[in-house]
Amino acid sequence: MHHASAGKASGFCIYNDAALAIERLLAGGVQKVLYVDVDAHHGDGTQSIFWDDPRVMTISIHESGMSLFPGTGFANEIGGPNAAGTAVNLAVPGLTGDAAWLRAFHAVVPQLAAVFGPEVIVSQHGCDGHKDDDLSNLRLSVDGQRQNALDIAELAQRLCGGRWIATGGGGYNTTSVVPRAWSHLVAIASGKPVPLRTPVPRPWREYVHERYGIWTPETMGDDAELWWRSWEVGYDPADPVDRSIMATRKEVFPLFGLDPWFD
Repeated sequence: MHHASAGKASGFCIYNDAALAIERLLAGGVQKVLYVDVDAHHGDGTQSIFWDDPRVMTISIHESGMSLFPGTGFANEIGGPNAAGTAVNLAVPGLTGDAAWLRAFHAVVPQLAAVFGPEVIVSQHGCDGHKDDDLSNLRLSVDGQRQNALDIAELAQRLCGGRWIATGGGGYNTTSVVPRAWSHLVAIASGKPVPLRTPVPRPWREYVHERYGIWTPETMGDDAELWWRSWEVGYDPADPVDRSIMATRKEVFPLFGLDPWFD
């Protein structure tokens, strides 16, 4: 429910469950929380709630607000005067696929997470960036979304001793994408990842066919190519995703003593 802010509902969201979880953690004595939002849409509500709170870093990777609701989440949105650099926005262009998406994540999130030093990670895994979801223009696969969840789980294990709260989010292809994407998320959170070639249960496929007249995918993956080019290999100024990455790094990295070109 990441669009709801402290004073209003927005974008199908009345209450912001992720923000409430973070508030509960802070009230219980947690000193630093990292919020990572990989929904196709900018996590504007969560960002606004913690805009000037240095205890919470919100990182949102989303389709650019130039082409998608809510029209916010640009690189220069970096937080309030008491928390500069703790709002991080990586706005990628429409049609971005798995390789560029994963490259963007790894060019920004692990570096900032390490220097911020969270005690807990709260993540929002909207799966509406999938190529078969009509509410965004991204071109992700279930395979890429699963890999991203594995990457966040690894961050939580390495930085927070495994303290990780994972939530769902947007997801509007409710037959072929949502069941697979969030089954992978639950499996990863439980420490038992499901292989991509695992068959989708036959009774579910038959139910969907009987109810909606369509056949869902036979396996838990999309057989996608996930190889991505590491940021350390180089920066291509002609690549719109690389330009988005660099815009974010230039805005935020120096505030944490990181070099936007090399770290």
